[in-house]
Amino acid sequence: MNPRLGWYSYVVAYPIDNALYLWEEGERRLRELSRDPRAARRLSRAVEAVRDELRRRIGPTFTAEELASLYGEGTDWALDAVRWAMPEEAADLDPQAVVDGAFFLYLRGARDYSGGRLIPQD
Repeated sequence: MNPRLGWYSYVVAYPIDNALYLWEEGERRLRELSRDPRAARRLSRAVEAVRDELRRRIGPTFTAEELASLYGEGTDWALDAVRWAMPEEAADLDPQAVVDGAFFLYLRGARDYSGGRLIPQD
């Protein structure tokens, strides 16, 4: 129960299929934007800032569902991490591609994700 909302609240997990679709699209968009070497360097720094923050928030051992739940709670913190890491250049980036692409790249470390797909857990 969420103490701020009383007895009527409950947590609904963010649908993993939705998250995977958005993250894959973000990673695809990052590849597309990275064709320009200058943009690629900026995007790489931005994605690394988000991944660093993901390591702090979820740690090195996690499931895809846990990552999706974190995503479902909102990603303003991820954009803040990018703005903090590169204040002069953050406004010129595609924020959705950076955040979603970073989540996709971080997903590769999930204990239930391998070879580009989810591994059923018993």
